[in-house]
Amino acid sequence: MSKKLFTYNHDRSLFPEKGQDGKPNIDLSSHKFMKIWHGPQHPGITGNMSLELTLQGDEVMDCETHVGYLHRGFEKLMERRKYIQCFPIVCRVAVPEPDFNEYCFASAMEELAGIQIPENAVWLRNLVLEMSRLQSYLMWIGGQAGSLGQGIIGQWSLYCRDLVLDRFEELTGGRIYHMYIIPGGVRGNLPDGFLKRMEETLQIIESFMKDIKKVMFNNAVFKKRTVEMGVIEKDWIYKYGITGPNARATGIAKDVRKDYPYLKYPDLDFEPVTSEYSDIYNRADVRRRDLLLSIDLIRQILAKIPLKGDIRAKTPNVLHWKVPSGETYSRAECTRGEYGYYLVSDGSEYPRRVNVRGPSYTHAVALLEDMIINENIADVAGLMVSLHTYPPEIER
Repeated sequence: MSKKLFTYNHDRSLFPEKGQDGKPNIDLSSHKFMKIWHGPQHPGITGNMSLELTLQGDEVMDCETHVGYLHRGFEKLMERRKYIQCFPIVCRVAVPEPDFNEYCFASAMEELAGIQIPENAVWLRNLVLEMSRLQSYLMWIGGQAGSLGQGIIGQWSLYCRDLVLDRFEELTGGRIYHMYIIPGGVRGNLPDGFLKRMEETLQIIESFMKDIKKVMFNNAVFKKRTVEMGVIEKDWIYKYGITGPNARATGIAKDVRKDYPYLKYPDLDFEPVTSEYSDIYNRADVRRRDLLLSIDLIRQILAKIPLKGDIRAKTPNVLHWKVPSGETYSRAECTRGEYGYYLVSDGSEYPRRVNVRGPSYTHAVALLEDMIINENIADVAGLMVSLHTYPPEIER
């Protein structure tokens, strides 16, 4: 399935046979096998999670993921909070991308309550989601480079991300958690001079991305470690429920922004970024090009945003808001694929049921545990990061 950095001369007869549960029959008392823990505080791990690896020499024979090292249990917490009290909770489901949680939860409430938000608020929401996508990709690209030994890329990309967080701070008052998107609209309009400062930020990021392409993507060592490594086959996409860049790198243009248009995406000129071969290298390149697409989309939004008008529709008292009975599903395209909230209301002041559909469960558990078998221990971190996951989504 993949081309390895090293050549193995293992006796294949030593490899364990699989049992009825699909797991290999491994006798850990044998000197042939060794069990180690990768994470939860390994610099190459994706957030706070751990891999329980069984090795034969330096090759992975079995993998079991362990999560729960960070905050968890959001869905049940939300069932015990009034709707407005859920917003400080939802943004923690995916810390690097809180705004997609705010949007999905708010839009689900608005659909059940029959609320139409003002035009200006729609554009502002669209702007915030693309800014969130931009800073998340900048964080990820440094992690992918760092997992393969290129620390300088992380310093460049996190500097650029800090510039985007500066823009978030002046718009929302917060750098990480924003709670800017609320039921009925958004909390505030663009500050004076924001368009000029945002354009300056985008130009700096574009300049750094040219250097990142030279130093990272044109690097012979990076290519040796990533080309034809960790391949996702096209027929796995629907089998595993793979979305986002992991799927688009196979040539399948799955993108909620096009497949189920929302906000102002129908008014923006873009096509989903794809490739033809989903190995680590191409998944990274799809994300790099998607980052540049976000810059273009932000410019389109800033050119079309009204900059005046209402930013919030009239809503009931948020502390005593009884959302009408019903159920709905609201979705968006985050950096990792389809993100959605299934919301059920029984007509009370509290959600009856909230279920978060994040890509991390599929990518970090089902897919990773299968893909990592027979890979070298040196490639585990790079493969994990290439799938781009956030563990709190798994234990939400």
